[in-house]
Amino acid sequence: MPAKNYLFTSESVSEGHPDKVCDRISDSIVDLYLSEDPYSRVACETLTTTNRIVLAGEVRGPASITKSMIEETARTAVKDIGYEQDGFHWKNSAVDVYLHEQSVDIAQGVDAAGNKDEGAGDQGIMFGFAVNETDVLMPAPIYYSHNILKALADARHSGAEKGLGPDSKSQVTLAYENGKPVRATSVVVSTQHTPDLDTDAVREIVRKYVMDVLPEGWMCPEDEFYVNPTGKFVIGGPDGDAGLTGRKIIVDTYGGAAPHGGGAFSGKDPTKVDRSAAYASRYLAKNVVAAGLAERCCIQVSYAIGISKPLSLYVDLFGTGNVDEDRLAKVLMQSMDLSPRGIREHLELNKPIYARTAAYGHFGRKPDADGGFSWEKTDLVDTLKAAF
Repeated sequence: MPAKNYLFTSESVSEGHPDKVCDRISDSIVDLYLSEDPYSRVACETLTTTNRIVLAGEVRGPASITKSMIEETARTAVKDIGYEQDGFHWKNSAVDVYLHEQSVDIAQGVDAAGNKDEGAGDQGIMFGFAVNETDVLMPAPIYYSHNILKALADARHSGAEKGLGPDSKSQVTLAYENGKPVRATSVVVSTQHTPDLDTDAVREIVRKYVMDVLPEGWMCPEDEFYVNPTGKFVIGGPDGDAGLTGRKIIVDTYGGAAPHGGGAFSGKDPTKVDRSAAYASRYLAKNVVAAGLAERCCIQVSYAIGISKPLSLYVDLFGTGNVDEDRLAKVLMQSMDLSPRGIREHLELNKPIYARTAAYGHFGRKPDADGGFSWEKTDLVDTLKAAF
């Protein structure tokens, strides 16, 4: 029997965190290729450190995309985040590009040919999750962790908080009673700042945004509100710590409230099922909960490289469902083609929509008119209701 009364914690990191800078650059390269050719193949990894950006990986796309375009895209991403510091500056950092052609051995497994449908770009397992703790059907701890940092970033970009820097982290612990979140028991925020601000000043800046994000009455006790607990945080970003693409997979998903298959998202085109099948799994799980078939839903799918059909689909409703899980699994398979091609076409993933996903979570976001966050739509609700 699952616990009903407990504490649960999730963390988030901002767009200026070194790893998130890398995710943003990698996804900007994906968008660059997809904007030129929607069927481009991209696997782009990024490393950042003091005034240096290194890109490596495999691509297959139009020759019109030059190394100088890739370099400019990387610089623009860093500029948008807001890095103009001595140790990491969008204009002054060296940019090394080591992208090369995709392996023909991998390509032959993915490409459609003759009677062979497009195959998965790799083997693997992917999970999707939804729960009715928030309006966007996301776990509450990660939802509030993201929104605190997004509020701070918006204030920094707008000029309302000129003393804040791009690099920040948050961590929210919520108390659950009878299985539902009821209040925060601790909040941790570390944020980069200008040298003229002391710890008390930073604390008061952060406090108002935390209180705006948390529901009324949810603020943690004063002695459990930690802001820059190590003291000053002036040196940040890739100058303080090296960053790598794909190191924040729990931040990107459900904050530890659900399983993770281990595959990162950023820097990958939608033929990579690490990304597209995780999006599809979230889409299905969210529609199950939105349809009222369960309060909580976790879905696992699995693939083999070069094979189009999923090898398995597993559904767990955690005892909160009002439908049979085995039957639901069959209905979900009938409701959406879960082949790599089927996912891409259903969710319209061959678009330059990925840079925006690189920070503040890939899930729980509002679908955009241009196709961004299409996996957050709840347009399967009527189909699922009708099946039961």
